[in-house]
This record gives sequence, C-alpha cells and structure tokens, in this order.
Amino acid sequence: MKNKIFGGLVAVAICELVGVAGAVFTTPAIATWYAGLTKAPLNPPNWLFGPVWATLFALMGVAAYLVWARRKEKPAVWALAFFALQLVLNFLWSYLFFGLHAPAFAAIEIVALWLSILWTIFEFAKISRPAAAFLAPYLLWVAFAVYLNYAVVILN
Repeated sequence: MKNKIFGGLVAVAICELVGVAGAVFTTPAIATWYAGLTKAPLNPPNWLFGPVWATLFALMGVAAYLVWARRKEKPAVWALAFFALQLVLNFLWSYLFFGLHAPAFAAIEIVALWLSILWTIFEFAKISRPAAAFLAPYLLWVAFAVYLNYAVVILN
C-alpha cells in the first residue's frame, strides 16, 4: 500500500513540476504582456487559472499512475509515451504563448496538444477506464483554452 501511495505521489509531483516549469514563463507575462491583450468575451479572471491547472495536473498524475501501475503490459508503455508527449506539448504551449509572446504559433501548437490528449485518453482507456476519465476535464479545459488562444490571435 505504501508503494502505491508513493508511486501516486511521484506521478502527481512530476505532472505538477511540468506546471511549475510552464509557470516560469506564464507568471511574469500575466501582469505585463498578457495584461495588455484584448481577450475573449468568456475569458476567466486570471486568479482562476492557477487552481484549475493545479487540479488538472494532479488528475493527470493520478491517471498516469493508474496506467504506470500496469506498465508490464505492452499497451501501457505505449500509452505512457503518449502521456509524456502531451506533457511536453503542454509545457511548449506555455513557452510559445507566454515566453515568446507568440499566440499564433501557440494556437497551432495547442491543437496538437488537444489531439495528443485525446489520443492519450484513447490509449489509457485500453488499460484503465478510470485513468482515461481522469483526463477528461483536462481535454475539456484545453478545448476551452483553444478558444481563448484563438481569440487572442484574432482580437490582437
């Protein structure tokens, strides 16, 4: 039982670290560059993004652990590779949008992120339906982020 808890905590921590790494670019840009942009009509307040992302990264960690626990099965290795890809794309979006101030490039990249999350959900579902379900809110939030990103491109 201790190994399961430890493994789950490690998986969550890894995912949260990806969020922290992305925040290196996000946090300084929020009050400066991002504040000057015209945003989508449904753009949430800035304070909401931190708690939402922290929750989503925690759910991602739980999902990854559920699949990692079955890593001896060949499909689990493949599914975890897709999971790793979407984590990289998640970080890359923060770098493109907030770090480089390149919302148009980020708009292209976020579609790739959404597709990689969708594919990860399909792969996770083959191994653990709960793991796939834990990624559903993430997929929905990134779909909303696609709207927010494209609005920035169009409105600015």
